Parts: sequence; C-alpha cells; structure tokens
Amino acid sequence: MRRLLDWRCRSPDRTGDSELALNAPGGAIGIEPRSSRLKRRLLWAALLLGLCAGLWALGLWSYRDGIGRLAAQGRTDLNLYMAHLQGLLAKYEPLPELLATNPRLIDFMRAPGGQESIQALNRYLETINRISDATDTYLMDAEGLTIAASNWQAERPFVGRNFSFRPYFRDAMGGQLGRYFALGTTSKQRGYYFAYPVHEKGEILGAVVVKIDISEAERRWAKTDRIFLVTDPDGVVFVSTQPEQRFRTLFPLDEAARQRIAHSNRYLDATLSPMGLEILKRLPEGQLVRLESEQGWRKHRRYLLQSRAMPNAGWQVHELSDTREVIRDTLKLTTLAAALAATAALIAALLLQHQRARRVHTILTERARASLERINLELEERVTTRTAELTRTNRRLLAEVDERLRAEQALREAQQALIQSAKLATLGQMSAGINHELNQPLAAIRTYADNGRLLLAKGRTQEVELNLEQILALTERMAKIGSQLKLFARKTSGDLIALPLAPVVEGAARIAAPILDRCGGTLESRVPSELSVKANDVLLQQVLVNLLGNACQAIDGQTERRIRIEAHRTQDWVITTVEDTGPGIPESDLNLIFEPFFTTKDAGEGLGLGLAISARIAAEMGGSLATVPLESGACFELRLPAADIHPSQAT
Repeated sequence: MRRLLDWRCRSPDRTGDSELALNAPGGAIGIEPRSSRLKRRLLWAALLLGLCAGLWALGLWSYRDGIGRLAAQGRTDLNLYMAHLQGLLAKYEPLPELLATNPRLIDFMRAPGGQESIQALNRYLETINRISDATDTYLMDAEGLTIAASNWQAERPFVGRNFSFRPYFRDAMGGQLGRYFALGTTSKQRGYYFAYPVHEKGEILGAVVVKIDISEAERRWAKTDRIFLVTDPDGVVFVSTQPEQRFRTLFPLDEAARQRIAHSNRYLDATLSPMGLEILKRLPEGQLVRLESEQGWRKHRRYLLQSRAMPNAGWQVHELSDTREVIRDTLKLTTLAAALAATAALIAALLLQHQRARRVHTILTERARASLERINLELEERVTTRTAELTRTNRRLLAEVDERLRAEQALREAQQALIQSAKLATLGQMSAGINHELNQPLAAIRTYADNGRLLLAKGRTQEVELNLEQILALTERMAKIGSQLKLFARKTSGDLIALPLAPVVEGAARIAAPILDRCGGTLESRVPSELSVKANDVLLQQVLVNLLGNACQAIDGQTERRIRIEAHRTQDWVITTVEDTGPGIPESDLNLIFEPFFTTKDAGEGLGLGLAISARIAAEMGGSLATVPLESGACFELRLPAADIHPSQAT
C-alpha cells in the first residue's frame, strides 16, 4: 500500500491543474488544488524571508556586541598605555626644574669663566644624565646657544649649537616648563624634550633641557591584534608599535601645517605621507576605519579606532583594534543560528513522517545540545583567558610596587650604613688621641698601684688610701671617655626628639678633645643651657664632631689655634656656629665642599664624605648646614628647629 502511495505521489498530473498528495485525514489519496499549493509556497517563502531577516538581525546584534566588548578591552588597554606614558614623562618632568635651581648653574650663567669651568660643568651634566638615565642633558644661554652638554665627548656634541628655533626653548624663555617631541637635528634620534628656565631674581638667564627616549613604550606594548599610535596636534604619528607607520599622518596635511612643521624642523626631512586611513562609520565606542597596507591579502583591514587626549603633553593617543575576531565570532554565531533554524525546519518536516519523526528529532536535539555545549565551553575558556590576563597584569603591577618599596628601603639602609661608616672613620682618625687619653691614666694607675704596694708594706695606710682614691678618679675618667665613644659609635633609629643643645655640644667636645690636644688648640664654647632643638642626639653629635674635627685640622700649624662654638635662637630656629682661625676656605671650593668625595686633604687622610653626610643629616632633621663668609678663618652655620623643653625634662 505504501509503495502505491509513493508512486502516486510522484506521478505527474496530466491535466496540469493539480498534483497528487497525501490527504491527512484517513490517509486517502486526494488532489491538492493549485491555490493550496500556492499558499504553501508563499508560506515557505515567508518563513525563509523571516529566517533571513532574523539571521541578519542576529548577526548585526552579535557584531555590535563584539565591537562593544572590543571597545571595552581597548579602553582598558588604552588607559594602561596612557598611564605608562604619563608615568614615563612624570619620572623626568621635575628634573630640569631641579637642575635649574642649582646655584652652580646660576653662578655659571652669571660668570661662565674659562675652559676649565665649562669642562667641569660638562662633566657635571654628564653625571646627572647618567644617573637619571636620560638621553641628553644640556644648558642653553638666553640666545639659545648650547654652552654645556652631557654629550660633550660625543662625535657630534650639542655644545656650540643654537636651538633657539625649538618651541621648548621659547616656552622656557617665557618662564614656563617647555615640552616638545621632535627628531634631534644633531643626533637624528627621536626624543621628548623638557626645558625649564634658569632664573635669578626674576631674570631668565637661560634654560636647562632634558631629552628622554620613549621608544620603550613601543617595544613593551607591541601586540599582533592591536596598534598603539601617538600623534602630535597636527596628526603626525611619532610613536607607533608598527615601525612602518612612524612619521606618517592619520589624514593628509594642509599646506599651512606642513610649513609650520618645516619651520620648526621638528621631523627634519620626513615625508609625512598619509597612512591611508578611511573612516567607514562613527560609533559611540569609536570609529570603524579601514587601513591600507602593502602586505598582500592584508591590504585592506578594518579596525576600531579609539582615541584619548594627553593635555599635559599635547598628544593624542590612539588604539587600532583589529575587528577580524569580532567578524569571525559574528559569522560563527550566525552560522550556528542558521544551522539551528535549518535543524528546526528539518525537524518540522520530519514530524510529518510518522515513522521517522521521533528518531530524527532525538538526533537533531543531541546535535543542537552538543553545539550549545561547545559554544558555552568556548565562552567559558575566553572568560577564563581574559581573567587570567587581568590577574597577571595586577600581579605585575604589585610586583613593581614591591620592587620600588624594596629599593627605597635599600636606599635608606645604605644611607644609615654610610652615616655609621663616617662615624667609625671619624673614630679611626681620632684613634691616636684616644690612645693617648687612655694611656696617661693607665700609666698613672700603675704608678699609684706600685706606690701603694710599697706604702702598704711600710704600714703607711693613710697614704695608701690617698693613692686608691687617685686610682678611682682615673678609672672614672677612663669610663667617661669609653662611654662617650660608645654613645658616639652606636647606631641610631633616626627619631627626632626635643633635647637640650649644651650637653650634646659638651659630649662632642669631649670626643674631639684628643684631636684638639694634638694640634695644641683651645676651644671656646658659648652655648646657653636653655637652648633646645628638635633633633636626634647621636646624629647631631656626629655633625658637631665632624665640624670640630675639620676645625682642628684647619688650625693645626697656625700661629693662633682657637675654635669657638656659639649658639643663639632666632624665632623658630636655633643657630649654632663653629668658627676657627685656620686659613679659611678658598672661594673656588665654596660650591664644592658639600659634594660627596670632595676633599682638600692629602690622600689617605679623608674620603670627602664628612661635610656631605653632615649636610644630609641636617636636612633630614629639618635644618641646614652652610658656610658663613669671613675675612680670615672658616665658619659653619648649623640651623635646626627650636624646641621648648620643660625644666624637669632637661634634667
């Protein structure tokens, strides 16, 4: 019977007005009218059109959602990239201002001096440049002429070259911090310039310029699916993770912009050709653009362009995110939806066949479930991957913070170790005098002991008792010397407290007494007992011992050997002066005596760290250490914050 039905269903209608079909009620054979066939075809056509419209809407939604996710990731990456650039610029921004306030540069601008003075300034800038890890550091006069530079020994140094045409120089001469990015006319290397005016009493004498290299941002942020660009106000790309895009423009430049760039000599002879960027559509998340390339099948590729401004630097930071992954995901989802729709249509058709409906339905349901599970697994893997990336980024940032904290702690420990080494070096220099101070009482003790033994044998006990009293006095004197040296040599936590000044000065005088006796000098101390300072007793005593030791060495061999310590209070400060009758400090050394490792002593007699450490200790205690000009001799002024101590605390 089934074969007969199948044959009659396949047989053509000879009249052409109808076709053979199965009649649902009762399974009898009937003739389907032409109008019913037309309605059925229209229904299938409407279903097909609805399916296409649904797939189009699904694809559009998936594409927009993918662009939204791509934009969110792009914003995160763009923020991190900008934070990296801002951190790089902020690291060097205070450096030119700090250098411009150096009295040494101001004095040089006022009186340049001879070739030796220029060479000394070149070496100083070279040292600053090496410590700060900058590209170049140089000093320009008011006319834009470079008079000293860190690269003075290079093949093409900046010394003698005029850069007055650079905008950063004009900004600095206008009294503000100059910022500028350009190709170096001498080095031909890219760099970002900071310039700050060197001024004194309102008069601008010149400018200090620091050039840095920001190519690290390109190497660190180079990615295969993202391009990071930085453009100047004219739209010229000067930083890019794609080397072929550097010194090109996002859009064609007008003639006025080209003339302005050529006048500033910003990019030398770069062609500044357009990148071939075409805007396809503007979206809330950014702009869909098409970028031309010379890489064969990748000649045209679509990107999501997102931009952020860096007002301080005058830059525009851009990110081009490749949309291929979004298009691929959209095609996958649309294809899957089409497959699901086709599966549903197939299931509907198979339901008309009574014997195969359930089996086909089960198979298709299992296929659909497997597809959905695969999609869910892919989505979960993608979420896991992105979460892991964010976790690694956070760990890297935390590691950088920990590394910086460890570096700061190591610096503090090194400073404390240097201070302790200076104290021990001072004790080493005083060792001969200390030995003499201890040997005298020891010799006297031995003499008194021998006499006491003889007197005791003769029964003269009263005289023996007098000898023992002398021995006790001498041992007490030795104990005081030892306790004072132990107090001076011990390490300190650096905490600042309110303490009377006079006992600290007396303790320093006792420590320096051997050196003073050896040079045959006298010490006059005029420190009122009511004066108190906010300081650390051990560190303050070290500063005073250093000053007294230098004074003793200065008066050694002089006709008049006298040292005077005076102290007085001025408002919120206590000023202590240490003056000697030595030969004084040469005027050429006044700006150098507080620099580390500068010394006028013979080799082996000092490292040149005493005054440098003393000045640093004074600054850490909130004060200062400076020289006071005298007609003869030398005078150092120690300024510390004053403190008020209750009489009971002073005792």
